[in-house]
Amino acid sequence: MSTTVGAHRDRLRAWLLEGLSDIAKSGDTKDPKGQEDRKDRKGQEPAASAGAETHPGQPWWRVMCLTGVDYFSTLGYQPGIAALAAGLLSPVATVVLVVVTLAGALPVYRRVAEESPHGAGSIAMLERLLSFWKGKLFVLALLGFAATDFLITITLSAADASTHLVENPHFSAALGSHQMLITLVLIALLGAVFLKGFLEAVGVAFVLVGVYLALNVVVVVNGLWHVLTAAHLVTDWTSGLTAERGNVFVMVGVSLLIFPKLALGLSGFETGVAVMPHVKGDPDDTEADPAGRIRDTKKLLTTAALIMSAFLIATSFLTTVLIPADDFRAGGPANGRALAYLAHQNLGSGFGTVYDFSTIAILWFAGASAMAGLLNLMPRFLPRYGMAPHWARAVRPMVLVFTLIAFLVTWIFDASVDKQGGAYATGVLVLISSAAIAVTIAARKAGQRGWTAVFGVIALVFLYTTVVNVLERPDGVKIGACFIAGIVLVSLLSRLARAFELRVTSVQLDPLAERFVRDIAKRKVRFVANEPGLRDAAEYREKLHQIRLDNDIPADDDLVLVEVTVTDASEFESALTVRGQVLHGRYRVLSLESSSVPNALAALLLHVRDLTACKPHIYFEWTEGSPFANFLRFFLFGHGEVAPVTREVLREAEPDPTRRPRVHVG
Repeated sequence: MSTTVGAHRDRLRAWLLEGLSDIAKSGDTKDPKGQEDRKDRKGQEPAASAGAETHPGQPWWRVMCLTGVDYFSTLGYQPGIAALAAGLLSPVATVVLVVVTLAGALPVYRRVAEESPHGAGSIAMLERLLSFWKGKLFVLALLGFAATDFLITITLSAADASTHLVENPHFSAALGSHQMLITLVLIALLGAVFLKGFLEAVGVAFVLVGVYLALNVVVVVNGLWHVLTAAHLVTDWTSGLTAERGNVFVMVGVSLLIFPKLALGLSGFETGVAVMPHVKGDPDDTEADPAGRIRDTKKLLTTAALIMSAFLIATSFLTTVLIPADDFRAGGPANGRALAYLAHQNLGSGFGTVYDFSTIAILWFAGASAMAGLLNLMPRFLPRYGMAPHWARAVRPMVLVFTLIAFLVTWIFDASVDKQGGAYATGVLVLISSAAIAVTIAARKAGQRGWTAVFGVIALVFLYTTVVNVLERPDGVKIGACFIAGIVLVSLLSRLARAFELRVTSVQLDPLAERFVRDIAKRKVRFVANEPGLRDAAEYREKLHQIRLDNDIPADDDLVLVEVTVTDASEFESALTVRGQVLHGRYRVLSLESSSVPNALAALLLHVRDLTACKPHIYFEWTEGSPFANFLRFFLFGHGEVAPVTREVLREAEPDPTRRPRVHVG
């Protein structure tokens, strides 16, 4: 019985962890060789997450539809939210939104496309521009808001899809009281699809977006015809707006204050750069210089922004003029589905039902796009920081985690589109603000003063918008803070649990270093760990004398000094380059640069063992100070009590004591 249970458990584990890049055939997840393929060198943008699939290139206008399922699907709820927030001022406030979109967000993300052409987006830009722990912590905070953005996209889209279903006259009687259940079922269905295996299909997105935009064109044209044939509608609107707000300057001023509530209309730009790897580009594009992909992605971003801007202005005007204000309120027939309301009212139940199902399909696919974004984003950063468990690289466990969180968010917000709008806007605005800051820093470092000033102003606009949105609707920052706290806590616990991993991805000896190793391998491989100080002859003479004295090493035995310089201790994985030097005419020194002294020494010892078939020995002196303080120094700064940590790393990496390099402490 226990054997059967164990077999089922093993099969379940294998199914859950299918595709995990660093599982060795033996099942040992600590194989250092498995880390080589997933390392992204410091200062370079990660080209893809671990286990990411390679997609064939597609024309930019087809790939635009992958952005469109997120961006264009907001038409399902944006006009209603705008009317609820701004009332008769909704069209003017929407024009302000469009100006900010075209003059602010679009230039920012066109620059992001240049700086981050492999789909990593603005977060990867900031990771490159900021170093050490401050960069890592800032990225973790942004990941929290990115998780808010993507998860609220899933829950809000599912909630709006269920709203379109339960408000449809053919289904309202049977389903009207089950919106929460339908929303949860849609989210569960989304999770089930990803558990089975989901491939982003450009073709499916192209069909969904094409049909949805075509139906919206019909609704807009029909609405404009109704406005033109009933001239009093425009007169009534302008009269009411003038009586309510006074002159144009007051209207614009109030619109600027209301604008943060309409920020949902800015969603989709981060997705636009995330889908860059799908863009075909030119035949002579290279990974280092994908000029064609960058050019076509700019076309994608610009075209999507122009299409969306036209629809936002038209639909905000039509819904404001044609729909009574009370119908937008909670429980009203236009709440969360203003365009569907017009479709049913003006074009009949049959067309309205087709419109509803088209909206439901694109909203559900927007949730799928957001889930794919989460599965692409988190493994791109956290495992490289050592701030995620090994299973976080596998798709299915992460799908289960995100689906359960989506259930919780849906329950907290009662599957309400209006209640989730603020949280969604916060996630969108934080990401756009971070992108604006990133391109400002990039322009400054490139010496482009004009662009630095332009992007700086844009960054201030989005920061203002973000702050206002947070003050008026704090739900988003609360959720974001929960995600940030969760990510930081799990990250630190994971980093502690993985502190003794061998996390050097590769070891490369220069010719002189390799010569040193081969020379000493003729007798006995002995290394002496030295913390570099003045690096003068006296330092090396005294060090070697003390080591020989403490360990009874004969005077004629060869000893090679090893020195490690810590570069960025916040980096979890790094490659190791070993340089050989002869100092002061007689002292042979191997110089290493790494994020951690013990890990670098352990990696060197294992590499030398494999290179020479000899078991190397390394000699240390005890470090003064508290063991706990020394461990914190190792955890945060890459050095501390080096000798015991080096031995522990070796013990974790090589379970066989007979093959394990020897560590001596005097």
